[in-house]
This record gives sequence, structure tokens and C-alpha cells, in this order.
Amino acid sequence: MSTSASPTPLQVGAAGPPPQSRSGARSALAAVLLGFFTIMVDAMIVNVALPAIGRGFDSGMAGLQWVVDGYTLAFAAFLLSAGAVSDRIGARQAFAVGLGLFLAASAVCAMAPNLGVLVAARLVQGAGAAVAVPSSLALLRETFPDPAARAKAIALWGVGGSVGAAAGPVAGGLLTLIDWRMIFFVNLPVGAVALALLKRAQPSPRQEMPFDWTGQVAAVASMGALTYAVIEAGADGFGTARVLIGFALAIVAAGVYLVAQARGRHPMTPLPLLRSRTMSLSVAIGFALNVGFYGMIFLLGLYLQQVHGLSALATGVAFLPMTVLTSFMAPVAARLATRFGARMPVITGQCLMAAGLLAMVALPAGVPVWLSVVLMVPVGAGGAMAVTALTALLLENVPAKRAGVASGVLNAARQLGGALAVAVFGALVADRAGFVSGLHTSLLIAAATVAVSVVATVLLRAQVPHQIPATATDAGPRLLER
Repeated sequence: MSTSASPTPLQVGAAGPPPQSRSGARSALAAVLLGFFTIMVDAMIVNVALPAIGRGFDSGMAGLQWVVDGYTLAFAAFLLSAGAVSDRIGARQAFAVGLGLFLAASAVCAMAPNLGVLVAARLVQGAGAAVAVPSSLALLRETFPDPAARAKAIALWGVGGSVGAAAGPVAGGLLTLIDWRMIFFVNLPVGAVALALLKRAQPSPRQEMPFDWTGQVAAVASMGALTYAVIEAGADGFGTARVLIGFALAIVAAGVYLVAQARGRHPMTPLPLLRSRTMSLSVAIGFALNVGFYGMIFLLGLYLQQVHGLSALATGVAFLPMTVLTSFMAPVAARLATRFGARMPVITGQCLMAAGLLAMVALPAGVPVWLSVVLMVPVGAGGAMAVTALTALLLENVPAKRAGVASGVLNAARQLGGALAVAVFGALVADRAGFVSGLHTSLLIAAATVAVSVVATVLLRAQVPHQIPATATDAGPRLLER
């Protein structure tokens, strides 16, 4: 299961983009593939290098949590408005800005003199990725107007992301043997080639798309304050002043966000969309799936190195069976959904993930490494199957004009689930003497969260009688019945 947002292609202007030459279309496709590959490699590469980063900066668990969560939080928060940015400045231009921001932040990460600079640069990396990923699909949509050609291009896009996710842990292990900073430097040459190719593509049309500044700032503040409070609570306890202030700020900012969505003229996430039963349950399921997946990735990366004494390279190789198999789950989920309906692969994937997590809880500390490697497979494969089918299930029940918004909300919830998992689980394993006990508790929480999401999936109907309304004024009484 990748860290990508899995967004849907965004709408282009009514007049349509100017036609691409064949060479321009090929250049755009190559740029998108390389850029998305680079982002996906980076998303998976960092977890393997965390112990080395901790030693380099003499950092405790809280610092390592922020190295992961800084990126994830920014990615989640800015996904909510990435579609508006792409439409407003044009897909090609937005992809260039997002990828350029990501690469510049990668350079700062690689040269960071202290942990604070590294975390700040990771925040910028996440924001750049949030703009680049959805705009890459929008660019493919307008570059390939023919449906068959577009389907092939999007399939290649998915393969590029899967290969990047699979290669990330191993690449991280290899590069960390040299220096952990190399995991960020490696982004630069590939990304530079992508930007050079992008210059050959036709500029994208722009649209007059309003931007919800209040909602965006409030979303960033609420997610950031909540994660900060959870991480600091793990280090200092829940009764300290800064933890209480963090929780209070998160609540206030969330209230501001809801008011902005309810009363704003151009909300990022119209509240009628969130009131839909299909939308709200999908968001809860996506949140739970990422708690299980990213929580496990974070925990196992530390466990294999700190408890079993594996090198960074050996840890990366240990992740390889899971990441490789995960990259093949999308077509499996599609076939199952075609034959049995979309809910079936969602439930199957959740059950596989919960079973793998529970089996890990039962393992004593002295078991061979290969057994942990085997149990990672159902967690990753089940999560990938469930996310693919869940996204399809949601998008079948939203109008085309709401597909981008719905996808953005779903994937923002997924990323937030991953961020909070790292925050909570990191606090539970912060004490090295009690690492294994904290690991088991964390995995049990993850398994229980996924198990609860199975119940939510059962509540989703296979065929929804009414679509989510296209606009807030289309909601009517039927929306409240869902």
C-alpha cells in the first residue's frame, strides 16, 4: 500500500487544453513517471534510515516521530486544496511547482545542520508532494484525451509508483550504509531530469478557481497541533501545559475549519459531502487502514534494527517481500470487485491486515527475523487491496465534479491516520527497556482499529441508492437519510 494519495484525474477547462505533439506527450508522460517515482521512493526510504538519523543528531523518539510526521501531516493537509491549485495555475505548472518544491526541500534535508531544520524541510517536502501527486494525474488526463491512451498512461503511472515504493526500503538501506543524508540527495538527479522533460510539454490551461485560505490554514493548524500534542504527551505526559495547549489549539482550529466549510463561499470540503454516510464511513475506513499499515512500517523499521540488530540494508531487504507483493494488489482488487462487488475486497483486505497484526502481537521477542518478514506480507497486501477497492467504491458513488474533492478528503484522512499512528506508537516504544512491550501494545491497537473498520465496511451498501450530491444545494432531505 503506497503512501500516494491515489487521487482521481481532475477536470480540465471547458475549452480543453491545446493539443500536445507526440514528442510533447511522451515528455509529459516521462516527467510524470519520474517525478511520481521519486516521491514514492522518498515516502518509503526514510523509515529504514530513522535509527541512523537518530544517532546523527543524538535525537530521541520524539524527534524521529517528527521526521516521519512532518512530511505526512503536510501531505495530508495540503491534499485538501491541491485540486484547486492545479486548476488555478494549470496542471503542468502545478506539477512543476510541486516537484520543484519537493526537490528543493530534499536538498535542505540532505544538508540539514540539526533536527529542527530537517523536520522543517520535511514539512515543505510533504507540501510539494501534495501538489505534485494529484496534478500529475490531471496532466495525464489532459495530455491523453483518447480514453485508451489515457488508461495506458495512468496504468504506467501506477506502476511507476509501485516500483518506487518497492525500491524505497532497499535503496534506503544501501544509501544509509554510505550516509543517511544520501537518501535525500538521491531525489535530486532524477527529479531534475523530470523537470527538464516537463519543459517540452505544452503549458496547461488555467481556470478561475477560488482558494479557501481560511479552511487551508485551519486544517494545517488543527492536524499539526493534534499530532504535536500526542507526541509531546508521550514524552512528557498529558498534564503538561504545552500538551494541553496543543489539544486546545487543535480543537479550536478544527472548529474554525468546520465553520469555514459551512459558511465559506468556496469551501474545500463542502459539509454535505461529509454528511454522506458513504463518505464518512469511507474516511473512517481509510483512516484505520493507514493506522495499521504506516504504524507497522514505523514500528518494524525500528524493531528489526534496535532489537534484532539488523543493518539498515538488511532491514530494507526484509521489507522487500511485502512491498513487491503490495504493488500487484491493485489488479487483484479490481478482479475481485468485478466479480463480487467492491465491498468484498475491502473486507478481505481488512481481515488480512488485522490477522497479520494480531499474529505479530503473539510473537515473542526471540523469534527469527524471517517470521516477522512473513507476517508483514498480509498486512501490506491486505491494506493495498482494501485501499484500492475502497477508493473505487467511493468514486462510484460521487458525481464526476465531486470526484477530486472526495478523493482528496479520503486520502487526507488516510495520511492523518498514518501520522497519528506514528505519534501514538512512537510514544509507546520510546522507552528502550520496554520496547517489545510497547511494540505489542501498539500492534494490538492497530489490529483493533482495523477490526472496527470491518464493521464500518459492513455498514456500506454495495449499491448506494442515491449519489452524493454534486453541490451543496443538491443535498436535500435524502442526504440526511444516508
